[in-house]
Amino acid sequence: MKLKWAGAAVILACILWSVTGSAQESHVGKLAGNAKRGKALYERYCIFCHGVDGDGRGESAPYLDPKPRDFTKAMFKCRSTPSGSLPLDTDLYDTISRGVHASGMPSWQPLLRQERVDLVAYIKTFSPAFQEEKPGAPVEIPPEPPATAESIQRGAGLFQSMNCWSCHGKDGKGQGPSAATLVDSKGYPITPFDFTSGSKFKCGESDQDMFRDLVTGLDGTPMPSFAAALNADQRWDVVHYIRSLSAHKIHAKLKIEPVGK
Repeated sequence: MKLKWAGAAVILACILWSVTGSAQESHVGKLAGNAKRGKALYERYCIFCHGVDGDGRGESAPYLDPKPRDFTKAMFKCRSTPSGSLPLDTDLYDTISRGVHASGMPSWQPLLRQERVDLVAYIKTFSPAFQEEKPGAPVEIPPEPPATAESIQRGAGLFQSMNCWSCHGKDGKGQGPSAATLVDSKGYPITPFDFTSGSKFKCGESDQDMFRDLVTGLDGTPMPSFAAALNADQRWDVVHYIRSLSAHKIHAKLKIEPVGK
């Protein structure tokens, strides 16, 4: 019965979002979170996947791929802070609002802003790290240069030389030679992202979101940070190449050769 209610809550959220959704808010503003109110919301909407103890072991968890986030580890994929550091409250708020693409985590934009802020406050109670540490400073995202044919071609070369293809595949469909061996931080199998699937990424859909992910990495997954391995211009080149993988018309127009040929 609880599983049915969990599914109904997700479906309701998606229906409401299609009717009332607006552009994602990028900040929490001056609202103060209340963990007590957040707990009530968590038990209504989140407990079925993330579990009573926030450890990602809810009743629906066995049926989800990828697995729900374990809040007790204080390790989050979608952050604006460097790899290994805590997320900002705005990062957690944005994830709740946006959802996580290609996962069981839907957008909870239908909830009031105050309710989402309260959920952030409660989620942080699952790990003492939020009382013992401070989040890192958000990474800097410089202005994006034009996505020229030359930039995309350079990105294609970096996609190969940095071994991105070994997980994501030479065609970007997430079926590289290492894909079948990948696991997350808890040992669960995890599938590399399919860059040809559309315009949305795990943690957003803008070029700036992808640039940020290349800097921060997706903690808890095999996706590392490329903060030290690539400079800003090179990251933009990779972003432009990745974006082109789902834009077949751009491929044809620019006559880009597939990586590895």
